[in-house]
Parts: sequence; structure tokens; C-alpha cells
Amino acid sequence: MKKLRKILLWIVLLFFGSTILIVLLYRWVPVYYTPLMGIRSIQQKWDGREVKCSHHWVPLDSISPYMPIAVIASEDQLFTQHNGFDFKAIEQARKEAAEGKRRRGASTISQQTAKNAFLWPTSSWIRKGVEAYFTVLIEFVWGKERIMEVYLNSIEMGDGIYGVDAVAKEHFNTRAAKLTREQCALIAATLPNPIKFSSKNPSAYMRKRQKAILKQMRNIEHYWKELINE
Repeated sequence: MKKLRKILLWIVLLFFGSTILIVLLYRWVPVYYTPLMGIRSIQQKWDGREVKCSHHWVPLDSISPYMPIAVIASEDQLFTQHNGFDFKAIEQARKEAAEGKRRRGASTISQQTAKNAFLWPTSSWIRKGVEAYFTVLIEFVWGKERIMEVYLNSIEMGDGIYGVDAVAKEHFNTRAAKLTREQCALIAATLPNPIKFSSKNPSAYMRKRQKAILKQMRNIEHYWKELINE
């Protein structure tokens, strides 16, 4: 038992030491590859498809200023105000699930970034627990601007497309810095399911979501500008 406790102690120390180190490293080093990219590549290979992984890291100041505002409007309207978790949204999602309603996500941009950068996409209580741990770490170590930078560079935005610069090139034949307000809103509209929904060939439903996001962006813009100008 003494030997087992020692082994477990070393495992715990190794986990915390390695995870803290990589979070510190990613505070400054670009995240060029994520677990999700690897998993999707394996799935493509397994399905007999050509492996595609389009990803170009760009700094936040080389991304259209409308893009962070669009994803906040679409995915997490309290992003600039919370500390990583939207407990009201979590409680609402729990209540709706208990009532048998259609399940909806309650993950913040911070939680999604933690998942995208360090973990796997399949949902489980174990992954949720580790995701919460990484969310606390990145909120403390990175701050909101870096979280947004990693999010916009790592989020899945289409089949084999990761990050805003890649989707700008693939779907709009431009660069991330030159995306218009409307294009940013359309990209953000696909994020609940970027494999099902397309910003290249948007459906009427996508156009409706784009319009709603554009309206919300006007209400959120000053919060983001206030944050980055602090």
C-alpha cells in the first residue's frame, strides 16, 4: 500500500506539473496543433476520405475586430464578465435536460478553448471535470485576450478547417484581417455545428442566425473594446 500511494502521488504530481507547464507555455507559444485536429484526421482516414487539416495561426491583431464580437454574440455573451463559467446557463441547461427538453450547450468560450486546446471532443463526466480544471487555469494564466486568440485559432469551422484564417481563405478567399462584419457573423452562426452548417454555402436558417448575431453585436461591441483597452 505504501508503494501504491507513492506511485499515485507521483502520478498526481506529474499531471499537475505537466498541465501547468503546458498552459504556461501556451501563454506565449502559438497552438499549432490540437487533439481535435488529430482525432478528425484519424476519422477522415478511417472513413476512406482524404485527410484535410487546414490551419493557419494568426495573432489576434491580425484578425478582423468584428470576429471576437461575433463569436461572443453567438456563443457566450457574458464572456467579458464571467470567470470561465456561466452558472446561470449551466443551471438552465440542467433544468431543461431534467424536463426532457432538447439538450443545449452551456459551455463558455473559455471552456470551449480549454477543450479545443487540450482535450478530446467526446462528452463525459471525466472530460468535463478536466475541462473545468483547464478552464480555471487558462482564465488565471492567460486572461481574456489570449483565450480569445487561442479560441479563434483552434475552433473547428468546417470539415478539416480550423481557425478563422483558414475559414477566411477556404470560404471567402480572403485573410482573417479582412473579414467583413457580415462574414464574421456568418462564420459565428455556424459554430454550434460547423460540420452541419456552412458559411460558404449558407442556408436560409444560417442567414437568419447571421442577422440575429449582427443585431446582438451592436449591444456587445463596447464590452469587448473596453476589455482590450484596459
